[in-house]
Amino acid sequence: MKKTSTRLADGRELIYYDLRDDVVRDAPDLRPLDAAGPALGEVRHDVLLGDSVAIASHRQSRTYHPPADQCPLCPSAEGRLSEIPDSSYDVAVFENRFPSLDGDTGRCEVVCFTSDHAASFASLSEEQAALVLAAWTDRTCELSQLPAVEQVFCFENRGAEIGVTLGHPHGQIYAYPFTTPRTALMRRSLTAHHARTGANLFDEILATELAGPRVVLQSEHWVAFVPYAAHWPYEVHLYPRRRVPDLLALDEAARAEFPRVYLELLGRFDRIFGESQPPTPYIAAWHQAPFTTGGEPGATREDFALHLELFTIRRTSGKLKFLAGSESGMSVFINDVPPESAAERLREVAST
Repeated sequence: MKKTSTRLADGRELIYYDLRDDVVRDAPDLRPLDAAGPALGEVRHDVLLGDSVAIASHRQSRTYHPPADQCPLCPSAEGRLSEIPDSSYDVAVFENRFPSLDGDTGRCEVVCFTSDHAASFASLSEEQAALVLAAWTDRTCELSQLPAVEQVFCFENRGAEIGVTLGHPHGQIYAYPFTTPRTALMRRSLTAHHARTGANLFDEILATELAGPRVVLQSEHWVAFVPYAAHWPYEVHLYPRRRVPDLLALDEAARAEFPRVYLELLGRFDRIFGESQPPTPYIAAWHQAPFTTGGEPGATREDFALHLELFTIRRTSGKLKFLAGSESGMSVFINDVPPESAAERLREVAST
């Protein structure tokens, strides 16, 4: 992998990740952009719930469903200048022009998986998927060095139903200045379980699922399963067999095997509802340990288990799962698809 860091016309960082070492990336950004100003958003703490909310009103003006020939994530071409100055790329990462978090409140980046506007992550080759994994890992490392950053979250929103406003295959990275509420809940559960049993809760969950009916696929280094209390109609958790706290700690064997396993999972998601249905909308979310220790036994960085959660809001053909009163008002999910049935369906649509 070759990494090339440069700057866009307004000063934001752009990083190219290339498969070939002989690629030269020196095309300048010719757009007449004003220099990026001070952070426009803020993070406010909810003293009642104990969580944080990013206030980012400037995002109201972000690019919204542009036609394909005006996509800001495609490579630049004659008569059309984009966020990517070069005429092609393998993987490109840049600071979001409309960030939810910025400056002292963290950082937001866009990860373009390929220069092919018509592609998807599922259509990438294993070599391309491995390059995305390398980019996620490198950005986790780099962002962890920023003084304001406590946790790094790599994710992909796919599909207009999810709320995606740019059709180009891409994901995002949020570098938070705090531990996210979801991770804090996991840490509390880890600590409580360790206090009761002396064991690691992540390890026990994985062992229980391996012995049960909800395993979707497994390989030498990875296990994918539908969790016992799945929140979403079709939800898969992907764990490395060897517990590690973050992407940086994956060994080479797990890293090498990941593209094949993940691409198979994404392919199955697109086949859940039948070949005639439009691509399945989904969210793919990497859960990594925060860079603070957590303090209590059972909640240190080494106790946390890196894993990816992949889920769709489509509950059946032509119908979506909306977060209505119980979910949005009280955070109590109601799932229409039994996890065992979801796992069975995801096994049925295997590619081989």
